[in-house]
Amino acid sequence: MELENAVAVVTGANRGLGLRFAQQLVERGAKVYGAVRRPETIDIPGVVPVKFDLTDPATIEEAAKIASDATLLVNNAGVSTRAPLLDGDFADIRLEMESHYFGTLSAIRAFVPVIESNGGGALLNVHSILSWVHTLGSGSYNAAKAAAWAMSNSVRAQLAPRGISVTALYVGFMDTDMASFVAPEDKIDPAEVAKMSLDGVAAGVAEVLADEQTRWAKQNLSAAL
Repeated sequence: MELENAVAVVTGANRGLGLRFAQQLVERGAKVYGAVRRPETIDIPGVVPVKFDLTDPATIEEAAKIASDATLLVNNAGVSTRAPLLDGDFADIRLEMESHYFGTLSAIRAFVPVIESNGGGALLNVHSILSWVHTLGSGSYNAAKAAAWAMSNSVRAQLAPRGISVTALYVGFMDTDMASFVAPEDKIDPAEVAKMSLDGVAAGVAEVLADEQTRWAKQNLSAAL
């Protein structure tokens, strides 16, 4: 997919990886909508703020109407409650699944007809090494990201005949607020991840494995991790 003159919708564009996606897409010549819960938090030159909440289907549908010229959807928004499955707050566990799976799927369902009507394009879904490696302290996040992995694989096959490619990003810890509990030396620069991911979308690849840990995890999926 050619990113110059593309029309991109980036969810969660006001900080972290989403901010880097929005900035770099503008630099590459794309028109960009920043889809966030609080549009007033978007302060990026060249980015159009749009209200969007993964847990509120009405805002997703309205965002698809506003961004009616979209050709690229970057599903970046998400949450991390770090709730364990057996004794964590069930509301937190539901929020993880509502955000990473149901909310993202709702965004895909809303924007696919838009992208198709504009001649086709691409989806970029942000996943995690925790789609495959399930750590003790993040049970709800693990489950939600594993479900999202399956979703990307399923919709990829369904969307290919409709002229829409699906690139899934898998990455370990990035230097963002969500990973503030991780030591700096164990985190990757989100700007570097954004560049790799957008290059992957441009090339039409199915998966971007952004760091060595993630490449190791994918290679060892059949092992007992």
